[in-house]
Amino acid sequence: MANTYTQIHIQAVFAVQNRECIIQNPWKEELYKYISGIIQSNNHKILSINGMPDHIHILFGLRASQSLADLMQDVKGSSSKWINDKKLIQGKFSWQEGYGAFSYSKSEVPAIIQYIINQTDHHKRKTFSEEYYDILKEFEVDFDDRYIFKPVQMDYTVPDGT
Repeated sequence: MANTYTQIHIQAVFAVQNRECIIQNPWKEELYKYISGIIQSNNHKILSINGMPDHIHILFGLRASQSLADLMQDVKGSSSKWINDKKLIQGKFSWQEGYGAFSYSKSEVPAIIQYIINQTDHHKRKTFSEEYYDILKEFEVDFDDRYIFKPVQMDYTVPDGT
């Protein structure tokens, strides 16, 4: 074939180091825009991004021009640097090592977009740990509990009261 044609939809999920609830409402939209810009500048198509104070979900169309690992390294590294350069938190910000990445067919994309948009409502019923384990089991991913984060008490309130 003369050209490369792909249709790869990936949901990436990653958490704040130690799953601290520090992504705050006053700057989370700016963070999401920054991350979206990284993905778009690497010629991938952002479909949805949202999260909670301790983690983020991103759905994007992955182009064949870059590996998923390289893209995630860029997203996590650049966004950590951005948060630290802007001094949005006290101390040093970092993402937890690793991430989850799950592929979806085109017909599943609308449901996954809604799932990501509705993170706040979703997490009224299910913790991040429960959500992540469910995704791993749904995709039949072999994992070792020693390398999955430990459950923590989640408090999704932020200092500004929102």
